[in-house]
Amino acid sequence: MIITYLGAESCKIQFGDTTIACNPVSKESKLKQSKYGSDIVMVTAHNPDFNGIEQVTHGERTPFVIDGPGEYEVKGVFIKGLPSVTNYSKNGSKGDEKINTIYTITLESMNICFLGAISSPELKSQTIEELDEIDILFVPIGGDGVLDPRQAYRLAVSLEPKIIIPIHYGEIGAEDALKVFLKEAGEKNPQVVPKLTIKRKDLEGKNASVVVLESSKE
Repeated sequence: MIITYLGAESCKIQFGDTTIACNPVSKESKLKQSKYGSDIVMVTAHNPDFNGIEQVTHGERTPFVIDGPGEYEVKGVFIKGLPSVTNYSKNGSKGDEKINTIYTITLESMNICFLGAISSPELKSQTIEELDEIDILFVPIGGDGVLDPRQAYRLAVSLEPKIIIPIHYGEIGAEDALKVFLKEAGEKNPQVVPKLTIKRKDLEGKNASVVVLESSKE
């Protein structure tokens, strides 16, 4: 599995010939956009900063769109959407409360959780039960409508993932959010990589290990 961070909350997950797009930035947004073909696209909140379905529809690839709570099976990938809330407006501002969908993805014997634009660090007990045994967790840290870095770290470690990947900072959130998040995590020399290439065996011995992905352009 290869995970690439494209800025904002946009992430790409590749395994074999299958590509999953998470919260791609729309061309209606002022944020940096990336264009590529995907087989599945997940949208956590209906906002131009996160719902760029047209940006991941390319060539002969028209993705299966998942944009709300429910259970899905696409191309052998099991995805579950759980309801939460966001106060994110757009371009890094705070607005009214709206629905944000948390997604769990099961593939290659690994469990991935994408929190999206979640703004509350308090999850319902039923949701926590559904998020059991997370291997890789994507968490927003930029504040202004999503979790701030301290809230983000507390929620992340409470879910006991093996790997934590911070997203939603810099261009879209507070510029110093990553610095604060890493301080909360006690990470003086964090692992910073262009892409995360990982197999199930690589998770052995990991416990809330923070991996910082460089924002790339495609």
